[in-house]
Amino acid sequence: MAPPRLVPENTLFFLCDIQTKFRPAILRVLGILYLLCNGIPCSSQILSIGVIATTQNARALGPVDPDIDLPLLGDLLIANFDKTLFSMITADVKAILDARPNINSIVLFGIESHVCVLQTVLSLMGQQQYAVHVVADGVSSCNAFEVPIAVQRMRQEGAIIGTSESIAFQLVGDASSPQFKAFSKLVKEDKESTKQVGGVLLSGLPSHQNLSEGAGSPGGGPLKSAM
Repeated sequence: MAPPRLVPENTLFFLCDIQTKFRPAILRVLGILYLLCNGIPCSSQILSIGVIATTQNARALGPVDPDIDLPLLGDLLIANFDKTLFSMITADVKAILDARPNINSIVLFGIESHVCVLQTVLSLMGQQQYAVHVVADGVSSCNAFEVPIAVQRMRQEGAIIGTSESIAFQLVGDASSPQFKAFSKLVKEDKESTKQVGGVLLSGLPSHQNLSEGAGSPGGGPLKSAM
């Protein structure tokens, strides 16, 4: 059976464990932060898609990185849960999903690709209720070799792998939609930086060769949330 089409009213975004203590350790974390701060959450606002965020043992690993300014999502931030379970599908998250029977698609991004992201995919696919879309340029791990292996495993389990821009265009669906003008403006504003970051994220290049030299913002300065 073909997976359901991505449409905003039937979709949730899952932001997995982008935390302060991971910043020095995670491969290409600055690129992922830029992607999250300037792409996916902005799409959430434009398309009115709810977001569930988690942290893994925040007492030890810190809160969601402040470059991702979750409060700016307003009511679209459905929840921000701390957890010890590696999967995002805790009892609290499952209750949210159960209360929204219209949801049939999950867009997933975050870290680490081979641990919490992968186990979230396994949990969701095990329920056989959701099409799970993993953002290929929005996941990473401490070790570069883990990422393609994890992505391959997620695909084998039935997850749909796509880029942030491809998934966003699927959600917009039609250039005549009321949201397209704002979405198109976002894509144009972030085109070069997204291209630079995505190229590094998907090429396996070390982060110091590129991301530390200006991919964080058009002027090469610190990351700033655009949500």
